[in-house]
Amino acid sequence: MSALSPLFNDPQLWTGFCLILGLLVGSFLNVVIYRLPLMMERSWKNECRLILDPDASEPPKEPKFNLIVPASTCPKCKHKIRPWENIPVISYLFLRGKCSQCKTAISARYPIIEMAAGLLAMLSAAVFGPGLSSFMVCILCWMLLAMSMIDIDHQILPDDMTFPLLWLGILLNTQGMFTSLENAVWGAIAGYLSLWSVYWLFKLVTGKEGMGYGDFKLLAALGAWMGWQYLPVIILLSSLVGAIVGIGMIIFMGRDKSIPIPFGPYLAAAGLIALFQGDKLIASYLHFAGV
Repeated sequence: MSALSPLFNDPQLWTGFCLILGLLVGSFLNVVIYRLPLMMERSWKNECRLILDPDASEPPKEPKFNLIVPASTCPKCKHKIRPWENIPVISYLFLRGKCSQCKTAISARYPIIEMAAGLLAMLSAAVFGPGLSSFMVCILCWMLLAMSMIDIDHQILPDDMTFPLLWLGILLNTQGMFTSLENAVWGAIAGYLSLWSVYWLFKLVTGKEGMGYGDFKLLAALGAWMGWQYLPVIILLSSLVGAIVGIGMIIFMGRDKSIPIPFGPYLAAAGLIALFQGDKLIASYLHFAGV
C-alpha cells in the first residue's frame, strides 16, 4: 500500500497514471469489441445445433478462440503482431497506420478507441480525484465504450457486460460510493421498467420492436450506479441526441429510415454526461423550472 501512496496523494500523478492505464486498457477493448460478438455467435450456433439435432455427431473441434487466444494478427497476411507493434497509439503512428509486413492500412478506429479510453480515464481521475471511486468510474467508462462499439457494429449489448456492470453498481453502493443502496436498487428497477414499458407500448401500437432488451439492462445498470434520480436526465439526453443524430444521418447521409439505429451508444453517452455533470444539469433545470 505504501508503494501506491504517492499516486493517491498527488492528483496530477494519479491523473497521468489513469491516462496511461486507460490507453493500455483501450488496446484490450479493441480485442473485446472484435472478439466477444464472435465468441457469442459460436456459442449460439452450438446451442442451436444441440437443440435442433441433439443426436448429431460432434462437429470437428474448432481452434481455441477467446479474448486471449489466438494472438492478434494482421487480418490480411496473418502477420503476428509483435509487442512493440501493439503499443497504444504510438505503434499506429510509428507504423504510419499500416501493417509492418504487407502494408495493408490499419483502421484508425483502433487508436481512436485507445485514446478515448485514456481520455475518459483521465477525466474520471480529474473529476473524482485520487482513490477507488475514480478507478471504478474508469471501469464504468471502459465498459460503456466497449458496449457502445459492439452495439454500433452488431446492434447487441452483451449480457456478459450489462449484468456485471449492474451488479457492480449495486455492490459499490452498498458502501454509498455514488449513491445510497436504496437509490441504487430503485434505480436498477426503474431503469429497466421504464424502457421495458416504452418497448411494449411501441410494440402494441405499431407491431414493431423499437429497441432491444439490452437497452433495458444498460439503463438498469446506469440506475444502479447513479440512483433513480438521474434516470430522467439520462433518458432525456439520450433521446435528444439520438433523435438529432438519427435525423441528421437520414438527411445528410441518406441513411435508410428502415435501418435500425442502435440506442446503446446514446444511453452510454448520456450516462457519462449525467455522471460527470448530472448535479449541475439537475440544478439548472430546477432553477429554470422555478423549483
